[in-house]
Amino acid sequence: MPSLLRCYSSDAYFAPLPPGHVFPMDKFPQSAAAVRDRGLGIVIDPGRIGDSDLMRVHTRAYVASIRTGQYNDATQRRLGLPWSQRLSDRSHAATAGTLTATRAALVDGIAANLAGGTHHAFADRGEGFCVFNDVAVAIRALRQDEPLLHAMVIDLDAHQGNGTNAIFANDPFTFTYSVHVARNYPSDKVPGSRDVGLSRFAEADEYFTNLEATLPSEVERFEPDLVFYNAGVDVHIDDRFGQMRLSTADMARRDRYVINSCRDWAIPTVVVYGGGYNKTPGMTAELHVQTIRIASERFNADHEARRASA
Repeated sequence: MPSLLRCYSSDAYFAPLPPGHVFPMDKFPQSAAAVRDRGLGIVIDPGRIGDSDLMRVHTRAYVASIRTGQYNDATQRRLGLPWSQRLSDRSHAATAGTLTATRAALVDGIAANLAGGTHHAFADRGEGFCVFNDVAVAIRALRQDEPLLHAMVIDLDAHQGNGTNAIFANDPFTFTYSVHVARNYPSDKVPGSRDVGLSRFAEADEYFTNLEATLPSEVERFEPDLVFYNAGVDVHIDDRFGQMRLSTADMARRDRYVINSCRDWAIPTVVVYGGGYNKTPGMTAELHVQTIRIASERFNADHEARRASA
């Protein structure tokens, strides 16, 4: 077991966007640098995912379209990201990051991708700044060796993961759990295993009452072998699109609750970023780094406990 949390970063594949674009692409290199500089984890380049892994989830035509930039009509309308070779490279690397973090978590107990959580990507198209569905790709890859693996997605991004829900709609071995704003993007929700819809501009009391009343019972009922925690930071009060009102301290409480609960249940846990569009420059990256700091703290505690018992 390594001495630091393994964190997989695709920041070497930075993909610039046009000036004024709303997606904060800078959050990836900013957060990776902070994780590295603050000693929160080992930052590792995951390489790029192969087509065989992608096509367990995505159609052959869609995978080819991301390599060539020949978006289909649905992706052109809904993705919100202009194609470039750098975007294609970064999307392949970010997806590889979740798969490699998953394999690390199965050994270490917890690992992170400093990207990912692209839950609006469907099998045949991209939506909402999401190119490939990294969590779905990781789950399907692991199922090649463990076909009965029980995987649970705990999605706490402010927006429902419609793409993930659609991909696993008929899969009894994948449980999709989400707490999100009920009346927010996407307008057409795809039902998941358990959707907890909150009011617009939900305060912390509403948020934690619903989370703590539903998550433990769903974990107990499903008994997952592996958890993917989509720790979206668009729930912050100053986010441009999330429509929630959690403070930075509330978000730390959320991350500790989920990560510590999963590890207390001895479930390997993969942390992925999800969305975030904070009004304050640099704040989106800082909120992601806060999640990684909390994951690192739990990794260190588990590491010390193993050493003490050895």
